[in-house]
Amino acid sequence: MPELKSTSLETDLSLFKYDDLERLPPRYRDLTEAERTERIDAAREALGEDVVILGHNYQRREIVEHADFVGDSYGLSERAAAADAEYVVFCGVTFMAESADVITDDDQTVILPSMEASCPMAGMAEALQVDDAWAELTAAAPESEIVPVTYMNSYADLKAFCAEQGGLVCTSSNAHEAFEYALDRGDTVLFLPDKHLGENTAHRLGMADEVVEWDPWDPAGADAEAVADASIVLWDGYCQVHERFAVDHVAAVRDRHPDANVIVHPECRREVVEAADVVGSTATIRETVAAADPGETWAIGTEIHLANHLDRWHPAVNVVPLCGDACMDCNAMRQVDPNYLTWVLEGLLEDEPRNVIAVADREAELASLAIDRMLEL
Repeated sequence: MPELKSTSLETDLSLFKYDDLERLPPRYRDLTEAERTERIDAAREALGEDVVILGHNYQRREIVEHADFVGDSYGLSERAAAADAEYVVFCGVTFMAESADVITDDDQTVILPSMEASCPMAGMAEALQVDDAWAELTAAAPESEIVPVTYMNSYADLKAFCAEQGGLVCTSSNAHEAFEYALDRGDTVLFLPDKHLGENTAHRLGMADEVVEWDPWDPAGADAEAVADASIVLWDGYCQVHERFAVDHVAAVRDRHPDANVIVHPECRREVVEAADVVGSTATIRETVAAADPGETWAIGTEIHLANHLDRWHPAVNVVPLCGDACMDCNAMRQVDPNYLTWVLEGLLEDEPRNVIAVADREAELASLAIDRMLEL
């Protein structure tokens, strides 16, 4: 279950919590693929346009084949906001469903099939830690104006915190623009929670020598003078899937496929990004493979399910996972079992919405402001 999170906002902002943390009932646990497919299809037909199903790129085949839209986290939230559906079933992780709740209409209800699907990287920047870090950082650099920027892969309360402190949200595609926004308004960027995306963005801006890392688990180990002198402070968080990729994987795939093109996500380590041919978001990875010539080989440096999807979707292209059999799936996405999808859809048939994601009003208002600032870039 996702942990309850404190908030840095004023006391009139409700503590963000979930009222319903139901687990999958036993009668749903042993469904075969054929059984659940039949039941999902029947529920979809009965619900009609009252429901839209969103499937993240990192979900397994048995999920994405039932989705109305497949894409990245923020793109899917935009799809939900544009839909007329009363119910949005987001087959992703907690922060994605929160973002969808923030930007959809008040009369739309967002459902996360499994409340166990909580992103480990988002959990590396909890509000209590950020509150403590903010106090430490502002004390270490009292003459500096620090502007926080959070990656979309963060909880709603962190997005709200950034808005309250004059900052904003970014995606992996526009992080460089968000950094520029912050530096136009202050002296220092605090970037959370993904240090690898932050480092790669600093290199893109030619600011690699102006970076210092902040360890929220050991703030006493930080050099106050270095923090005061830095233009970019990177929170020590990371994606467990993308951090696993290594330059040895790039070398090995080039040995196996001398003509391979290597494309990786910017959440990968800096040395992996430098060794790749192309770096980009999941949308960029999808677009690149879709535009590839027949017979080309593309090694994919991101979550294994997207590599598998691309291999199915583009049979004329030779798609291989960058780290071969060593590639791993996202253990948070894995929690959205197709049986959970069956359960929540049948709950809607019974007029019993399950696992509803509802961000507190004030928190949602501020998180929306952080997103709006991004959209204005």
